[in-house]
Parts: sequence; C-alpha cells; structure tokens
Amino acid sequence: MSLPITQSDIQNKFLQDKTALVTGASRGIGKAIALKLASCGANLLLLARNRVTLNLVEDQVKKLGVECQTLAVDLGNEGPDEDSLREMILGAGEVDILINNAGISESYALDDCPDQRWDETLLVNLISPALLSKITLEAMQKKGWGRIINISSISGKMGEVFAGAYSASKFGIIGLTESIALITARHGITVNAICPGWVLTDMAEEVLQNPSWCAYHNIPIEESIEIARLSIPQERFIEPEEIADLTAFLCTEGARGITGQSITVCGGLTLR
Repeated sequence: MSLPITQSDIQNKFLQDKTALVTGASRGIGKAIALKLASCGANLLLLARNRVTLNLVEDQVKKLGVECQTLAVDLGNEGPDEDSLREMILGAGEVDILINNAGISESYALDDCPDQRWDETLLVNLISPALLSKITLEAMQKKGWGRIINISSISGKMGEVFAGAYSASKFGIIGLTESIALITARHGITVNAICPGWVLTDMAEEVLQNPSWCAYHNIPIEESIEIARLSIPQERFIEPEEIADLTAFLCTEGARGITGQSITVCGGLTLR
C-alpha cells in the first residue's frame, strides 16, 4: 500500500513529542503499529497481556530512539476496573494517540457460544476501547489535538457466520468510532476505524487452524490457510505493516479532515 507519507515526514519525525498508547502491542498488527509509530518519532506506551513478548517489542522500539513504557494488562474478564486502568494509563503520562488494537476472536454457532465467551469478547473488543477513549480524551481536548484509531474488521461491516460475538463487537466499534468522532470534531481530534480482512497474524492462524472453525465451514484443517488466501481477490494475505502504514497516515496533519470513517483493507475480499 502506497500512502502519502513523504520521506520528509519520516526524516522530520512528524510524531516527535507525541505519545501513543497501543493495545495488543505484543504481536501481529499491534506490534507492527508500535514499530511504525516509533519510526515516526512517537514515544510509546504499550499494553498487552504477555509480559515476555511485550518486553521483546519494547526492546525493538527503544532501538528506534524513542521512549517506551509497557503495561502487562489483561483487558478481559480478569482485568482491572476503570479506576485502576485510569490510574495506570494517566500515571504513565498524557496520551496523544490511542490505538485500540487489542482483540479476541471466537468460533461458535450462536447456540454453542458460552455466555462467558460472549461477555469477554465484547469486553475486550468494544467496552475496553470505549473506556480507554474516555480516559485519554480529556488530555487530547485540552491540547486541541488527538488521534484515536480503532482496529475493527471486515466482520464489522458484513456479519461473519459462526462468530456472532466477534461480529457484534466489531460492528459496535464502528458505531463507537462514528459517535466519538462527532463529539470530538471541534477539538482537533480525529477518530477512525480500520477494517482489515485476512491478515496472517498469530491470531488469524489460530482461527484458521481451529478445528471447530474448520468443521463449521466444512474445510479440511490442513487446507484452511490456502483456502483463505485464495478467497481473497488479490490471492494474498494483508501484511500487518500495511495496517501500520495506514495508521501512521491517519496520524498525519494531511489526514486531519478524515474522521468518523471505517476504512477497509482486505485485498478485495469484501467485493465478493
């Protein structure tokens, strides 16, 4: 994907003196976004469940010459309450850019999905982004500048069979994006969603190799990844770095007129 981030932008570190909070930053799309924003000069606050992999990303980020703090936090059912999360986030400093990337998926027929899984999927994928937006917006409004980017999914634009909770949460994050964008439009803050198709991350592979998912779709597990690839008109998976490039562009001043949008990056998959 070629986006209008110029070499001058990179050289000038257009996000220097900005701090970005990236959730789900220990792998996949979140890791790619963290490294991209760091290369553009942003200091980072990285949040993820896995302390070991989070520390590895922190090491990579610091090699790019920016400051980096980490929080090993589970945003699911066993995670912190609002007051504790607020204390942790604001205790690390003011956030200029919020990337709500943390997410979980599920593969169940509607009548098979346990209530706890429904609750946790909505909590991680929708309620936590709303809460983090609430926590970080006050400082953005005072500065008159801010960026919130929510990682949704094409499943938030077209319902995904055997993933009711996941689709509901991703539809919800698009609605949340539009609502907050309207609230903040006068304050120099943009709020957008990115809707990836198949990105071959660890989480996507876990879905494609899930026996239940393959059984629901009547797909042999040993062929599932190749079948998914061939279902995409471009016949390739989206790279995490493509999502990271779009994220960085949405943080530029050139994108200041883009708000309340849900931008699909899927290699043409939604055209079918």
